[in-house]
Amino acid sequence: MNLYAITAIYRFEMARTFRTLVQSIISPVISTVLYFIVFGAAIGSGIQTIDNIHYSAFIVPGLIMLTVLMQSVANASFGIYFPKFLGTIYEHLSAPVSFLEITIGYVGAAATKSFIIGMIILATSFLFVPLNISHPVWMLVLLLINCIAFSSLGFIIGILSNNFEQLNLVPMLIITPLVFLGGSFYAIEMLPSFWQTVTLFNPVMYLISVFRWAFFDVADVPLIYSFLATLVFSLICISVIFWIFKTGYKLKS
Repeated sequence: MNLYAITAIYRFEMARTFRTLVQSIISPVISTVLYFIVFGAAIGSGIQTIDNIHYSAFIVPGLIMLTVLMQSVANASFGIYFPKFLGTIYEHLSAPVSFLEITIGYVGAAATKSFIIGMIILATSFLFVPLNISHPVWMLVLLLINCIAFSSLGFIIGILSNNFEQLNLVPMLIITPLVFLGGSFYAIEMLPSFWQTVTLFNPVMYLISVFRWAFFDVADVPLIYSFLATLVFSLICISVIFWIFKTGYKLKS
């Protein structure tokens, strides 16, 4: 394992974050606070509690996941796309660095950024509503796992994208609807029966469900399904990354 190469990529990506602090951290946090005010105050006035949990508190896990998933995909996709765009990706491919080391460097940096943003949002939420996290250790573990999983997805998107339009297509047209339809701001049982069935095919719903369980000991689906969905999703992403580097698809052309 070439730790020097991993550290170099990781430090370069993290330095880019602090050079663009407003776009990287401050902007998503402000957007999430506005979500919290609108959904917590406006909609919360009509919906007092869900599963005996105050609505303003109920949406906190969903808001964290909404921002973390979007930021994980964006950070990782832009992180690997620019070396492709500028041609510096060939420096990685010609160096004695494996696909695993390149992936750890880029995905690790993107996941770290998203994790920091998630923790800032969590700390900010205490200013609006009292929270009592039932399983704090699991909450941190699940947050980290989801950051890594969706950073891996963003890494794949960045490699496969041919231009900036494609780079933004998946987050805007796929990730955002999946998060909103995954129970970020409501319990699945509140939906009509047809949409409840449709939601069961949404992988993001399982991630949000188990993350909310870490907060309130309440989940929309059995925990084993959520853990399996997270594991399968992560394995699929790693397998695709391995195949891309093994074949050179979208890297050497």
